[in-house]
Amino acid sequence: MTAFSLEPAQLAWCAEVRALAAERLRPLAEKGEPGRVNRALLAELGTLGLLPRLFTSGALDLCLMRESLAHACTEAETALALQGLGAHPVHAHGTEAQRARWLPRVSDGSAVAAFALSEPDAGSDAAALTLAAEPDTDRPDTGAASASLAAHRDGPSAWRLTGEKCWISNAPEADFYTVFARTTPGAGARGVTAFLVPADRPGLTGTPLDMLSPHPIGALSFDAVPVTADDVLGEADRGFRVAMGTLNLFRPSVGAFAVGMAQAALDATLAHTTAREAFGGRLRDLQTVAHQTAEMALRTEAARLMVYAAATAYDEGAPDVPRRSAMAKLLATETAQYVVDRAVQLHGARALRRGHLLEHLYREVRAPRVYEGASEVQRGIIAKELYRTLDATTEEAGS
Repeated sequence: MTAFSLEPAQLAWCAEVRALAAERLRPLAEKGEPGRVNRALLAELGTLGLLPRLFTSGALDLCLMRESLAHACTEAETALALQGLGAHPVHAHGTEAQRARWLPRVSDGSAVAAFALSEPDAGSDAAALTLAAEPDTDRPDTGAASASLAAHRDGPSAWRLTGEKCWISNAPEADFYTVFARTTPGAGARGVTAFLVPADRPGLTGTPLDMLSPHPIGALSFDAVPVTADDVLGEADRGFRVAMGTLNLFRPSVGAFAVGMAQAALDATLAHTTAREAFGGRLRDLQTVAHQTAEMALRTEAARLMVYAAATAYDEGAPDVPRRSAMAKLLATETAQYVVDRAVQLHGARALRRGHLLEHLYREVRAPRVYEGASEVQRGIIAKELYRTLDATTEEAGS
């Protein structure tokens, strides 16, 4: 895609979401406690009909929603995104019973979802996870579990999860977790299974982590947590596909979150440099300032276009979605870091004062360069996809 423009209806909807975020969501966000799930905010996201759109919209709509929310209220954006990340595997791969139990409650904000992939020693290298799903030989097979198992593969119909997860958003306050565990030792990405694990399962405990980012993040401990074939999402030993499919959808929208923050920082900078008097005139009249704001705008727009293009490719089922998703996430998150940092510099000390918009954005903008695949991981994905395409083309030409 070489050009992109939104339809008038899409632009109007973005403006409506920004207004709702400023008028109805931001006051609830301000009443929340940093590092804790804000259930009142989630409920309002449900009331406004934004949470249900997680399961009825395409990737581009998801990006527009996340960008618009982030521009006015990053807390609301993150609350919505975490619901989607944790529940999308249920929506895409869950059984009718799993979807019926959880998705309505995710949509109205009464149930909190979480995506539990990372571990203390398996963050960027997700295929190296070690949370063990060991066959539960003491648990007799039930008819329901055996019936579910037939849809997956021959093997155990019950397991015990033992190990740890770390850096899990919404932990330990989530009501259920999409958990990725190793069912076949030594098989790398091919031996991972996705499970839907309610938070009240015996043996599952968690602790909050005090992080720079203001949204809730915690660690989970699994002490022989029981799961059955009825809890499997997708197919046994094919959970890595569930994880990567979810990330391919959400990576461009992480970029949209970053673009929303970058635009908010740029808007604040334009207003400040217009109002601020310095060196006998307005700050904006200094060429060095004008050039910096131009660069901020240039990078923000370039990132926005790449995010929209990646999301559209996903919606159209294009073959290069992994590469486009990685590019969009990489460029947008690195761009947002640059733009927010420049905005802080142009505002001066006032931007570092607790409660200032840019102080808030400065804390928010750092984490997206790490989660859902660090920038270095995105570069690795891009290179792998480029060489895979080259090899396929060369092989086809030689045949």
